[in-house]
Amino acid sequence: MDNDKIKAAAEVNVEDAEFSAEETKAQMKRYENDILKGMLAAASFKTDETKEIEIARGGVLYFSFHIRALSENEYEKAKKRCTKYVRNKQLGIKMPEDTNSVLYKSELIYMATTDEDRKKTWDNHQLWDALNNAGHDIVTGTDVVDAVLMSGEKAAIVNEIDDLSGYVDDNLEEVIKN
Repeated sequence: MDNDKIKAAAEVNVEDAEFSAEETKAQMKRYENDILKGMLAAASFKTDETKEIEIARGGVLYFSFHIRALSENEYEKAKKRCTKYVRNKQLGIKMPEDTNSVLYKSELIYMATTDEDRKKTWDNHQLWDALNNAGHDIVTGTDVVDAVLMSGEKAAIVNEIDDLSGYVDDNLEEVIKN
């Protein structure tokens, strides 16, 4: 839907009205509980909404796990972990040099996996031992993500995490409509 259609749809249901300061306060008080309930529901949705991810290849389901939305701080934390910094001697500060995008995707998947599923999958030390015996170098749960998932699967899962976290164009259109 383009911007003109969105504006036209919004204008159909909107009526301009002038309110005095007292009337505005009365309106706010009348709807205050609705506003609070809506805000609490939005905050809850951010943490309660999960999605099941199934890893299947050639028609065979290998395993599944659940992901949740990530906060901006979690995205930033993952990016910092995956970025190499160098010290600029002239300026006397650390500057980002390169971000390892492969590690960044694995880190996002690890962080977005629900706590219960993270323990069963990425933090399963029996799996770590088996993967190390098979020639993989597993030291962290993020290493398991990288060893087990194919690159296309990781990209698709990161897209799902982004969707849950509100980084989708469809969500933006829905917010604008409402």
